[in-house]
Amino acid sequence: MPSGRENAGYRRLFDREGLTVGAVFPLTGTNRSTPDPVAEVELAKRAEAVGFDALWTRDVPTFWPRFGDAGQTYDVWPWLSHVAAHTDDVALGTASVVLTLRHPIHVAKSAATVDRLSDGRLVLGVASGDRDPEYPAFGVDRDDRGAIFRERFDAVEACWREEFPELEGEWGVLAGDLDVVPKPTAGTIPLLPTGNSRQSREWIADRGDGWLFYHLPERTLESYLADWRELAGEKPFVIAVRLAFADDPAAEPEPLHLGYRAGVEWVRGYFRRLEEYGLDHVIVGFEGDDPERALTTFADEILDER
Repeated sequence: MPSGRENAGYRRLFDREGLTVGAVFPLTGTNRSTPDPVAEVELAKRAEAVGFDALWTRDVPTFWPRFGDAGQTYDVWPWLSHVAAHTDDVALGTASVVLTLRHPIHVAKSAATVDRLSDGRLVLGVASGDRDPEYPAFGVDRDDRGAIFRERFDAVEACWREEFPELEGEWGVLAGDLDVVPKPTAGTIPLLPTGNSRQSREWIADRGDGWLFYHLPERTLESYLADWRELAGEKPFVIAVRLAFADDPAAEPEPLHLGYRAGVEWVRGYFRRLEEYGLDHVIVGFEGDDPERALTTFADEILDER
């Protein structure tokens, strides 16, 4: 059976010892309106050039001002295809596609297309969603999202792994007379459930190719990692962190939403500790007025010092 571990993006992130690091769009920090695509692509190329291992984009179908942001604004599939055309080797990730709000045949076809166009660089974070008004907008019962997530997860995998699949779910029926093409470069694409996705940890450990989680305090992270290793062995564990560099390099951390504002010295120590805990990958969302400087500072002071 095809394995997501053969995918080029997965290998870039997880086939070597130590911690790898990615950056998340919008790299310009514009998350309430439409970011400049030219500026975003230039920063993406800069991130790849200075040593980031992945570029991640979020799936936010609609803008809910009360939630606070519109994600990266552009739809994940055309956006990642555009980024793929302007980069060479960096992994491309979704953090994360909301399976409960997308038809699995569309997800399977779109993801496989991006995977093919990028020479296998796609890693697919998948989630059950967290914005309440989106469920009625898509005709989905919020209370059913756990079961819907599992059914669509299974359907996406079947569309990749099987020719003319036969399967049925709340989303529809494939009766064996239709195939979904193209197939991914490695026969499948790595799927990383995000957060709890309304599932048990046992299910995530068994079915996922890894686990993508949110920022956690360090002691909590150590506990999660210990539980994950017991359940999933060496399958990767990924977290996302918001980060802003303080002007003072010796500044102690101040809390941001899902992250920290701190001096570069503290940030360097923090990422060393993450690596010592056995974390596999960190998705960094940079805050600040000079995103190119933030990327360069992180590369010079953290990536090059590990």
